[in-house]
Amino acid sequence: MIRQADDDRSSGGCGEPDDVGANPAFSALLEDSAEDLYENAPCGYLSTLMDGTIAKINGTLLDWLGYRRDELVGRRRFTDLLSVGGRIYHETHIAPTLSMHGEIGGLALELKAANGTRLPVLVTSVVKTGPDGTAQLIRTTIFDARDRRAYEQELLRARQDADRERDRVLKLATTLRRTLIPPTLPTIPGMDVAAYYHPASIDEVGGDFYDLFPLAGDTWGFFLGDVSGKGAPAAAVTSLARYTLRAAAASDPDPVAALAILNTVLNHEYHGIDPRFCTVIYGQLIPDANGCTVILASGGHPPAVLLGATGGARFLDIPGGQLVGALPNAHFASIEFRLDPGDTLLLYTDGLTEARTKGSVRHTEEELLTFLGPLAPTTAPGVVGAVTDLLARFGEGVDDDTALLALSLPT
Repeated sequence: MIRQADDDRSSGGCGEPDDVGANPAFSALLEDSAEDLYENAPCGYLSTLMDGTIAKINGTLLDWLGYRRDELVGRRRFTDLLSVGGRIYHETHIAPTLSMHGEIGGLALELKAANGTRLPVLVTSVVKTGPDGTAQLIRTTIFDARDRRAYEQELLRARQDADRERDRVLKLATTLRRTLIPPTLPTIPGMDVAAYYHPASIDEVGGDFYDLFPLAGDTWGFFLGDVSGKGAPAAAVTSLARYTLRAAAASDPDPVAALAILNTVLNHEYHGIDPRFCTVIYGQLIPDANGCTVILASGGHPPAVLLGATGGARFLDIPGGQLVGALPNAHFASIEFRLDPGDTLLLYTDGLTEARTKGSVRHTEEELLTFLGPLAPTTAPGVVGAVTDLLARFGEGVDDDTALLALSLPT
């Protein structure tokens, strides 16, 4: 039994493997000559004297360049094969580096073929020294980089196409965003107004909107809202909501009636597989000799803030207002209050109160009120400027668009 195990090992059973030299295929590979490996290597080999004169070149590189051996060996220098830019680079960088360090690698150059075409290559060179350390010749390995160059050019074209597409999307988003909010706000006699739109993304359109416009007599209408979702679908709803509210205000001055009309339109248009809704605050300004009466109706929107002439800030809660467009018979509520000289009314969308601070901590409505309180008394431009600075400090914490609209009466 022991003798049988020894026989198994010697025959390549479960013991030591046979000598690879006994395999005919391996034997054929081992008989391959070093000269043949040099001449027909998958890369170019070039040996030059220290002055660059070509002393030896393999068949692979000759085939790539289209030269005969006797045209190059002893007759031409390595730099004669380079493009003009490559010669300058060789003189200013390659030759000094080889002289100082004895090697250089990973160089992207272009060789000139016999027919005048350019061959992109990657070059590595090493200086061979004698026993006494004296430099004798330079050995250079050359790899064909045509496939790599083609890949890099294709990658560059793809990047340029992507940049052009991104520019087109940015231009489209900017143009579309401008159509959803008024380019300028009208002037209301005896009142300061200010607005601001903060896009969370430069290449995506959000659903925030606002407007201010005259109604009959000295009355003014205004609204601010936020459509669910983002992108072109949200922009379409935003446009519909804005112009529907304007038309509704012209037919019925009651803010609750205007929201009801908008609810009917949205629920009719978007009640199917892609339901759309929005939150809106709609208001009416009725100026008088001592200030202004404001009627404010809410459709599920965050409460407006009143910054008083005597200081402090408080929410104007309007209980009972439901989302606009979500239900066929949604309920809307309103309040009436006075805006006196020195008072400022601020409307905002939830991008402000859903911003993240200190990592994942949400900036709440209570924190907003704490921030706004010390600003009073202020003006519409003053409070919008302060909140704009606050948004800037949030940085990437603002992940939703934010719209601001403020109205104030000077003292």
